[in-house]
Amino acid sequence: MNSTESTIRQAPVELVLFDLLTALLDSWTLWNSVAGSEEMGRTWRMAYLKATYGCGTYRPYETLVEEAAISVGLGKDAAAQLEARWTELQPWPEARRVLSELAPHYKLGVVTNCSEKLGRIAADLLGVPFDVIVTSEQAGFYKPDPEPYRLALQLAGVEPARAVFVAGSAYDLFGTQKVGLPTLWHNRIGLDAPAGAPAPLFMRPTLDSLVEDIAALNGQYAERHD
Repeated sequence: MNSTESTIRQAPVELVLFDLLTALLDSWTLWNSVAGSEEMGRTWRMAYLKATYGCGTYRPYETLVEEAAISVGLGKDAAAQLEARWTELQPWPEARRVLSELAPHYKLGVVTNCSEKLGRIAADLLGVPFDVIVTSEQAGFYKPDPEPYRLALQLAGVEPARAVFVAGSAYDLFGTQKVGLPTLWHNRIGLDAPAGAPAPLFMRPTLDSLVEDIAALNGQYAERHD
């Protein structure tokens, strides 16, 4: 097994939770477009992510995005443009198909670092109904604080060992470990994991194998309990 993957086993999966803005949606392209280049888009995005990870209790998402834009020299108009163009967010090419294949067998949900308004808009872009949608505004904290993950599990009525989380950022691994939530990492753009990040169950460059990966987890549990 790859050294970046965990050997943890778990109970049968009942709930699949996703990071919304990176695991299911290509938010990178929109941020880059608004910023004017990939380099500036990533610089802006990283400044925003640093703010959320150090935020503690929830501050308005739109405020953090605006402050990050100002801090990297884009100005507050960039944040206004991002919000105005929010419906231009696009799912990763296989996302809708994979969600449709999962839906008959599992509860589905998203846990997203976003405002309630923008989180709901983004979730609707997938065109697949979710059983649970938890935003940072609703939870009162930004990921990787454990509270958003806990709230999603509570609302779904599912124990952590019977769920999996599909992360778009390895920073999620810090939070999911604290609640005992097994995690797969959809590392679409090939990011390095931050120092000290727990290992995911699997790391994949796309969502294409997700149905099979979850089936494999269930198969491992069945083999251990024959």
